[in-house]
This record gives sequence, structure tokens and C-alpha cells, in this order.
Amino acid sequence: MRVEEIELREIRLPLVRFFETSFGRTTQRRIVLVRVSMDGLTGYGECTAGEGPFYSYETADTAWHVLKDFVGPNALRNDFQGAIHVRDWLRPIRGHPMAKAALEAALWDWEARSKNKPLWKLLDGKGGEIPCGVSIGIQDTVEELLAGIEREIGAGYRRIKVKIKPGWDWEILKTVRRHFPHVPLMADANSAYSLADLELLRRLDEFQLMMIEQPLAYHDLFDHAVLQEALRTPICLDESIRQVEDARHAIELGSCRIINMKLGRVGGFTEALQIHSLCLASGIPLWCGGMLESGIGRAHNIALSTLEGFTLPGDVSASKRYWERDIVQPPVEVTPHGTIRVPDGPGIGYQPDLEFIDRITVRKEVLRA
Repeated sequence: MRVEEIELREIRLPLVRFFETSFGRTTQRRIVLVRVSMDGLTGYGECTAGEGPFYSYETADTAWHVLKDFVGPNALRNDFQGAIHVRDWLRPIRGHPMAKAALEAALWDWEARSKNKPLWKLLDGKGGEIPCGVSIGIQDTVEELLAGIEREIGAGYRRIKVKIKPGWDWEILKTVRRHFPHVPLMADANSAYSLADLELLRRLDEFQLMMIEQPLAYHDLFDHAVLQEALRTPICLDESIRQVEDARHAIELGSCRIINMKLGRVGGFTEALQIHSLCLASGIPLWCGGMLESGIGRAHNIALSTLEGFTLPGDVSASKRYWERDIVQPPVEVTPHGTIRVPDGPGIGYQPDLEFIDRITVRKEVLRA
């Protein structure tokens, strides 16, 4: 069997409120969606690349180019024998994991739908509910940050992540801890520091953080090992873990004690499953990170989060935190006790809102065999 058609769409969704990290502020998301069709069924994926080359070198525009000119044509000329083999199709294309992951995710969704089973079950996950945390970006004032944390705790979220950067770090966390002494709290630096900041980072130990996420360079493992040895607080690696070999090296070097998993960053479910198996065998906790996904990407994250090794609350939160209207029905909702109920429907378990997607599409391309 071969993929018959691949549809690419770029949609644009304004955020309910801006989201700011150490490398900038986002007010609107440009999102590339992938739909695959064969044998009368469809599957959906989402590319998590950002608007600019800041978190990653990939962007919505580079992903569109790579999907249209390389990943898509490659998929159309290969025999489909299961989504787990798609990574091998795409291996000759060097890099561009977010573009690859979007196509691969659509084929995992298609395969689950073809077998009339939930994607999480195809991945050998567990149903029920997954615990949820939230990521709160850098705010204009500390008062706005505190109000945001109060609101999310009231909504039931089980863990708060605060973005930090030089000048918005120790004093901010001190204030947060004074107001919320018992909330599970973590800090995410998005590579904003270096070993020259060792003493400042060491001072963060006093706040009993769950973890400090990616404090040093996005490609680094060695300096993180030096830093982890100097800290009581666990380091969590994000950008540095792009494939299973990176995870193995990080564990062997002692570069971290926790790993954040993002489907786009590692190139899709097949690589994620290998990293999951390694972490499970090594006793390294996992959690699912977020990339301001729409409901399609969020649904894939929910399925991923059902795997056994995902023991910490992820950044998989409710649609309404980001969008006035999401692109799936029903929207992703969080229970009052901070969980998402894992859907039991086939595939990702949510239905794309095709009328709304049509309305917000700014470009479209259809590739056929």
C-alpha cells in the first residue's frame, strides 16, 4: 500500500495572550498541518516549528519547503508497512526533525484509525488520565506572573513552569516561592546561561525546584554535566536531546536527571519510543514538553504522555489557555484536579474542525502519487 495524497496547509492562530521566553515573544502561531490519505482514510499531523529560527533552526517556512520538496515526495514513493518504518524512509534527508515528525505523526494517526484503535493503544500506552502542568512565559511585571500562577493553580494544574532569563531569574523565583511555598515549581531557561553563571544557578538550589530546564547551550551535553555535578537541583534537558544517542550520552555523562520529550524535536514517535525505552531502563523520568501546539499537535502529545516512563506532569494543557477557538472538536479540556482524560476514539481521538481550518488557511498544497 502507498500513500495516495499528502495535503499541506499553513494556518494562523492568534494566541489568547502573548507567550515570551528568553528568545522572544510570540503573539500568533504559524502552524503547518499535514493530512495523509490512503485506502479511504485520513490521518493528521502538525509541525511544531516556530515562526523564527530561535528554539530550532527549523521554521514554518523551512518545514513547508522540506515537506513539499523532499519529505512528501519520499513518502509517496515508498510502500507503507507501518508508521514505525517511516523514520527509515526519511533517514537520507539530513536534519529537519520537525518536518519529518509532522508527516510521521499523520501516518501514526492514519494507522491507528485503520485499526480502529486509539493512538495511545497503538503506542502501547495506558488510557485513563494524564497529569498536567503549565508553562508560564516571561511577563511584563512580577505581579502579572503571580496572578497567572494563582489562576493556573486554581484551575487545578499540578506543576508550574516559569520561564527565566538573565535579569528575570533569582529575584523572580524568590518572589514566586515566597507567595507559593509548596507548589511544584520548575524553571526553564531555554539556553540563556553559561558556566560563567554557575554561582547564580547554584543559588537556585534554595528554591527547591523540581528541575531547571536547559540552562546552558542548546547543543551542549558536556557543560551540563559540569553544572549538574555542582547543583542539588535536577537539570532537565530539552533542546540538547535530538535523538536516542543524545539521550544515551547525556545519561552516561551525568548531564541531566530528567528529560523533556518533544515529538518534533526528536523527529517523531519512532525515535521518541526508543528514547522512552532507554530512559525507562535507566531510571530517568520523562515528561512531555509543549510547543504552543494547536489541538492536533496537542492530541499527539496526549497519546505520547500515556507511556509508562512519563511520570512527571507535562506541558499538555487545555486548548482555552492558548486559543479562542481550537482546530479540533471537542477542544482539549483539563479536569478540576489537573488531568486530561485520554480519548478512546480511533487515532488521535479528536476530530479536526475542517470548516474552521479552511477559514484560517493561508496556503495549501496537495501532493499526489
